[in-house]
Amino acid sequence: MTNSSILTNTQSQPGFPSLESPTSAYLHIPFCRRRCFYCDFAVAVVGDRKHGDNSGMIQEYVKVLCQEIAQESVSANISPLKTVFFGGGTPSLLSVNQLEQILDLVDQQLGIAKDAEISMEVDPGTFDQEKLQGFLDLGVNRISLGVQVFQDKLLQLAGRSHTVDEIFSAVNIIEKTGIQNWSLDLISGLPEQTLEDWEYSLKTLLKINPNHISIYDLIVEDKTPFSRYYTPGESPLPTEETTAQMYRLAQQLLTQAGYEHYEISNYAKPGFQCQHNLVYWKKQPYYGFGMGAASYLQGYRLTRPRKRQEYYAWVNGNYFYDIAEFVDTTQERLLETLMLGFRLAEGLNLEYLSQQFSPETLAQILTILIPFHQQGLVQFLDIKHQIYKIVQPELNQGFVRFTDPDGFLLSNQILSTLFAELSDL
Repeated sequence: MTNSSILTNTQSQPGFPSLESPTSAYLHIPFCRRRCFYCDFAVAVVGDRKHGDNSGMIQEYVKVLCQEIAQESVSANISPLKTVFFGGGTPSLLSVNQLEQILDLVDQQLGIAKDAEISMEVDPGTFDQEKLQGFLDLGVNRISLGVQVFQDKLLQLAGRSHTVDEIFSAVNIIEKTGIQNWSLDLISGLPEQTLEDWEYSLKTLLKINPNHISIYDLIVEDKTPFSRYYTPGESPLPTEETTAQMYRLAQQLLTQAGYEHYEISNYAKPGFQCQHNLVYWKKQPYYGFGMGAASYLQGYRLTRPRKRQEYYAWVNGNYFYDIAEFVDTTQERLLETLMLGFRLAEGLNLEYLSQQFSPETLAQILTILIPFHQQGLVQFLDIKHQIYKIVQPELNQGFVRFTDPDGFLLSNQILSTLFAELSDL
């Protein structure tokens, strides 16, 4: 079973975009020391003492993952990958040899461009300097460190496996390697987290001074421990007003410190935007490999089984799993283009919208957005990214975006209005 073998010819289907050769690949490494209490990702827990060198579970998974990659059928004119992303889970639980095995096969099967961005998520306490240097020597050139907060009590309440001391140890190791392109993650809205806690974490982060920062607001997902313990907006979770203050405070402190708020949850210094994630937000095609991973190829979203044994059986052709969903009908493509594009600070290109979905559709979108523009939640820009003071619905050149931070904070409300009024298209 391969990504390509289950696809049909979709070029003739209405609303289908021009076919592109994917230049990005996501590889899911599902293993964690323990499952965080807010996590609903496809992960497998190995315990605090297991890692790629001593875990039969990880060794078996790497074997099957490589088997899936080897089965991927590609055309002769494939473009080499410009981004490769190892996510999880905790990819830093892999051994250097295991990562080398996977990367070599990806390069052999799909090709990796010499200047490709190769990212890897890592957790404090799961690597030392020798191991991290080994990853870098293989071509990894971007690191994303999962920190979340700088208070041990909150780390424990979230079910994280590391301590604050291990965070600083991990940062020290990263700095010693000399890698410049690295990111640090924080999460707001945790139980018992105060605005003062959040400000301390932000200011501590700024002292560390990474070139990229991801800021996530807690979402209480179904079937997680948090969903059993807590109700959004009720104590001990912060109120909606407090989480909005946390978002505004992050935006204020980080932009004042020279970070560009280029996506609703992400900040970067010039030249350090995550190129792989931009592929998702700009709705470009990509490969996905591993348990629970998704691909987006030829208008189809292909999602693998989330359970390890079912994923193994699927790769070996012993388990039927309907992973293919055609998502590029005109209606779905429009809504997904709006949802993803409005995550970016640059917003959406009006000329592109007019060409892809018709001038009439663009006019309807602008008409719906004008009340939000009048409230200061939406901005219209000309082709030079200068802000228009007066906007006519027939405008078809320039850009439309949510304002920062107010529009971003109310993005769900704006999108819900758009989707409801565009549902009959």
